[in-house]
Amino acid sequence: MNSVPSEAPEATELSVIVLAAGAGTRMKSRTPKILHEIGGLPMIGHALAAARGLKPQRLAAVVRHERDLVAAKISQLDPAALIVDQDEIPGTGRAVQVALEAMPDAVGTVVVSYGDVPLLTTELLRELVEHHRSEANAVTVLSAVLDDASGYGRILRSADGTVSGIREHKDASEAEREIREINSGIYAFDAAVLRKALDQVTTDNAQGEMYLTDVLSLAAQDGGRVAAVATDDRWQVEGANDRVQLAALGAELNRRLLETWMRAGVSVVDPASTWIDVQVVLAEDVTLLPGIQLHGNTTVERDAVVGPDCTLTDVQIGEAATVTRSHGSGAIISAGASVGPFSYLRPGTVLGEQGKIGAFYETKNVRIGARSKLSHLGYAGDAEIGEDTNIGCGNITANYDGEKKHRTVIGSGVRTGSNTVFVAPVEVGDGAYSGAGAVLRNSVPPGALALSIAAQRNAEEWVINHRPGSRSAELAQAALTALEASSNQSIDAPSGEGK
Repeated sequence: MNSVPSEAPEATELSVIVLAAGAGTRMKSRTPKILHEIGGLPMIGHALAAARGLKPQRLAAVVRHERDLVAAKISQLDPAALIVDQDEIPGTGRAVQVALEAMPDAVGTVVVSYGDVPLLTTELLRELVEHHRSEANAVTVLSAVLDDASGYGRILRSADGTVSGIREHKDASEAEREIREINSGIYAFDAAVLRKALDQVTTDNAQGEMYLTDVLSLAAQDGGRVAAVATDDRWQVEGANDRVQLAALGAELNRRLLETWMRAGVSVVDPASTWIDVQVVLAEDVTLLPGIQLHGNTTVERDAVVGPDCTLTDVQIGEAATVTRSHGSGAIISAGASVGPFSYLRPGTVLGEQGKIGAFYETKNVRIGARSKLSHLGYAGDAEIGEDTNIGCGNITANYDGEKKHRTVIGSGVRTGSNTVFVAPVEVGDGAYSGAGAVLRNSVPPGALALSIAAQRNAEEWVINHRPGSRSAELAQAALTALEASSNQSIDAPSGEGK
């Protein structure tokens, strides 16, 4: 029986195997290599997304190193993915073999990719599959031509241009190491051909492993056609084995993301200092000023201006809103609202339309109505603030009693004086005012002026008596002595004579 692809209808079926079993020792990290992140996702997340984009009937991920940790992350990222454990037999060939054993009904085309190739796209994988099927190949390898092919397996070609085999770098001769066309490690196989060839693969090589690359020569020897699809985009086949390569891939991914958004109508003033995750969504006419980091599921609507110097995670920014030199997570900034500079928006913050959270303000779990302003130097947590309210400088909600958190409710049209403290739970009615320095422990009726005025009492010489020997006590004593001397001189001075 020759290793020639079947013409049966099942040949249109597709399975994908993502190899994720490696230890990644060169990362020098307790975190498994494929869980290191770029663009807001672990590398395995990018690999799974590219594979899932093909809409395969089956998708399997092969794991081994830090098995439970990796498997949990894969299940979180792609709950439908099949987790397969590699056994003690080493090598990529064995990894694929155990995956096939876990998918006994896999027929048609089997794509094999890696969990540490984060820039690989669904589009390139689709091109690989379409070429593989249209040419009725037994095996189709994705290749690339690199200036420096060190460390990669080399593509060996026959006189007719077909692929005769792949030589791993460690097993390659000096002449073979001069070849610049490399194996990306990404393949499309005919399932029947792959199963048969893997049964013949041995560990008789320099590394004592089952090489998946041996399948190519075995398929060719059995009459199958082995071809290569070359990509001129080397980044899509680049893996990350250490943190230097990881950083380079992260920078390239970010460059591509920014270019995509700029071509879609987003202004990025300084791409070199602007970083966004793959999940971020930007509308036309958004402006990103220098020093921006947008993470997670952050969204920015039309005409909004973000920056300079902002770090925002899972923040929704409305149309024509502005955010300046601020940090936020899990917040909603409505249309026309302004935030910053130097604001800290914690999860649960909702700022209404045309509202303001100003300089040096921290908010958490607070809903702020339309056109209300928290202009500077304060804290609002576990609170509800109505519309058209102005919160004065230095206001805080004292929401925590040491055991439980309590809520503050402030109505619409409220005006609070500087340094007002809301001792929760407390309510302030619509249209109420508070005087400067008010400490509000009880609810304030609508339209009332709340004052908490206590007579000032000075404990004379308290510092001298209670902090003896301190610098403050020394200065206080010197000042009192000087005052006493000045007073005595005034008493002893002769009265003036009239003329």
